[in-house]
Amino acid sequence: MKRLLTTILAGITAAGMAMAADEKPAQEPIKIGAIFGVTGPAAFLGAPEAKTAEMLVDQLNAKGGLLGRKLQLVLKDSGGSPEKAVSFAKQLIEEDKVLAIIGPSTSGETMQIKPICENAKMILISCAAAEVIVNPLAKYVFKVPQKDSQAVTWIYNTMKAAGITKIGILSDNSGFGQAGKAQLEQLAKVQGMEIAADEVYDKAAKDLTDILTKVKARDVQAVVNWSIVPAQSIIPKNMKQIGLNVPLYQSHGFGNVKYVKAAGEAAEGIIFPSGRLLVAESLPADNPQKAVLMAYKHDYESRYKEDVSTFGGHAYDAVLVLTSAIQKAGSTDRDKVRDAIETLKGLPGTAGIFNFSPEDHNGLALDAFEMLTVKDGKFAEYKK
Repeated sequence: MKRLLTTILAGITAAGMAMAADEKPAQEPIKIGAIFGVTGPAAFLGAPEAKTAEMLVDQLNAKGGLLGRKLQLVLKDSGGSPEKAVSFAKQLIEEDKVLAIIGPSTSGETMQIKPICENAKMILISCAAAEVIVNPLAKYVFKVPQKDSQAVTWIYNTMKAAGITKIGILSDNSGFGQAGKAQLEQLAKVQGMEIAADEVYDKAAKDLTDILTKVKARDVQAVVNWSIVPAQSIIPKNMKQIGLNVPLYQSHGFGNVKYVKAAGEAAEGIIFPSGRLLVAESLPADNPQKAVLMAYKHDYESRYKEDVSTFGGHAYDAVLVLTSAIQKAGSTDRDKVRDAIETLKGLPGTAGIFNFSPEDHNGLALDAFEMLTVKDGKFAEYKK
């Protein structure tokens, strides 16, 4: 009996060893870092970005991941703070050892971590809009929102078509606000626009009637505001309060219907450049972006029970660009993935059709924009 028991145990051990030899060791997940302002003053941007990134990672993992490996999103909430963004970027690079970082939500945060990522040879795909993120070019730094200069060009062209040439400019003191101000000033002469008033305000301001009163005194034909929360909703209300009855143009940072709700009736008629996500349903069936936009809109709104926004779309595009590059490279070697991003062509995203190159780390053309307006509390295509 003892001899029989020994034989059985030996057989079990041998079978176990054979099974272990046949099994492939579980591969480590592909780690993707993300820095978003989920809470704090930039939450209208960062919260939908975080939700979108989490949703896409879940969807990809449900289909088996990439290259036979699962994805792991390592998400950090910066609260919109450049200081926190710097700390988290270092942590993601040195401790979490991620393949790439998507985000941050704001231009100010991105510009603080741009040199950190470049020096560490870490891929950064920013969800912020300022053109200085990719100009001057940095080898490892990309961005997915459309360029400031393209947004300004659309605004000025729309103004000229309406007979507007004398304007007032408002901008907040954030990185996004100051980058936009520079583009508005630089392109004004080229576009034949007269800047009669040019005011900068604190990004945390709660009332801007004093600045708007100065602008009103300059007899402007329209106002352009370039900012992030909360001023985007405060300015239209203050304009109405002081009787500044001229068109209000906002930057492409206005693409969240929550800004409209916060401004109430004063938001009616605001004009701004945007990608096509906010009017996806009205696009013709043959539009190359429509399938992507409608699928994202359906998935996000079904899962989170809230409207999609331009900002969630930025996270969608960042994940899309990174995962498309991983698939094209057939590798998670960082330099091979970086190189693959520069070769992505004709890639439909929420912001437009991406065509990257070694000279263009944004990949979007002027036609990525449409001009939208607020009508009956909702976004609609702008028509003169």
